[in-house]
Amino acid sequence: AVGVGYRLSSHEKICAERMNNILKSIERLEKKVDTLSDSVSKGKGVISVLVFLGSIAAAAIGYFNLK
Repeated sequence: AVGVGYRLSSHEKICAERMNNILKSIERLEKKVDTLSDSVSKGKGVISVLVFLGSIAAAAIGYFNLK
């Protein structure tokens, strides 16, 4: 009976260690996802500014070509 109790406690320690590792991995993944979504939203902002500037430039070129 003592051997079974010892095996269970070591098994629980191994499981707890695995759960800790899984939690750490999930936390790292969440940080990476946050960083990625920040980069993507910054990229979208840059693209919208470039599109805006491009449309202003196209309007100016069209305006000067008409005159």
